[in-house]
Amino acid sequence: MKKISYVLGTILLCLLNFTGCGQEADKELNTVSVYYVSNTETKVEQHEYALQSNSKRGQVEELLACLGTIPEKLEYKAPLSMGFQVLDVKMNGGKVQLNVDEAYNKLSVTTEVLVRAAIVRTLTQIDGVSFVGITVEGEQLYDNTGSRVGWMSADQFIDNDGNEINTYELVRVRLYFANEAGDQLIAAYREKHYSTNTPLERFVVDEVLAGPSGQIEGMYPTVNPETKVINVMTRDGICYVNLDSNFLTMINNVTLDTAIYSLVNSLVELSNVNKVQILVNGEVPANFTTTVYERNLDHVTTLE
Repeated sequence: MKKISYVLGTILLCLLNFTGCGQEADKELNTVSVYYVSNTETKVEQHEYALQSNSKRGQVEELLACLGTIPEKLEYKAPLSMGFQVLDVKMNGGKVQLNVDEAYNKLSVTTEVLVRAAIVRTLTQIDGVSFVGITVEGEQLYDNTGSRVGWMSADQFIDNDGNEINTYELVRVRLYFANEAGDQLIAAYREKHYSTNTPLERFVVDEVLAGPSGQIEGMYPTVNPETKVINVMTRDGICYVNLDSNFLTMINNVTLDTAIYSLVNSLVELSNVNKVQILVNGEVPANFTTTVYERNLDHVTTLE
């Protein structure tokens, strides 16, 4: 009954607000962004909302109401209405802690990270709230690698809502492609302008999928060009790469390990990436040798 009362209460609070969740906010009021999860569950999207309360607790309750209310528009989802329930909320200084039920652990890897991003980035806009924590049935939350998820701040999550002004920077990255036999990798630098709206990790994945430049002989693509990128995000030094099932269809003579480490070794060249987890449609394939990969130079050779 407590769970039902909490959900009904927060939804009612949101519906009674002057501007309503998901509707256009009055610019003269205290306007913040409420973050929702896209229907494809590949990114978060922000929508303006005018806060009605002047107290920190009241504003937390307001935004939780919005996060738990399914918006009128159908192209995105409310993160607190995705199959789990919030049992209670505690506030202590600049920290807000949400205790959720066991159903939270059933979210897919990428969806769970997006839900966390939406909650944290929404609540930390409140003056005086710097960190958000999540517990499951009162127990500490762990990510899919077994690492403890502690207090979270907004800057831990990539801003991928697509609303920023489009700017470009010149970047030089080190990528790994296959040798002719398809069982070894060869490194090559690529210099190119990229949109800063796109995380650099996503740029690297796209460039690996694009294959080597035709100007360099002896280097070959490692990944099926039909592969679609579902999502790429980095958290706590681990880059999560979610691809569609075409990734598992090998091309030419390339081995699965070669394809995997072409992505892994390319991504760990970035200063903020230490490990890589490759997912296929949100799951770790059964034929992968591990769930999280680190740099492996045993697969690297040079052009003769």
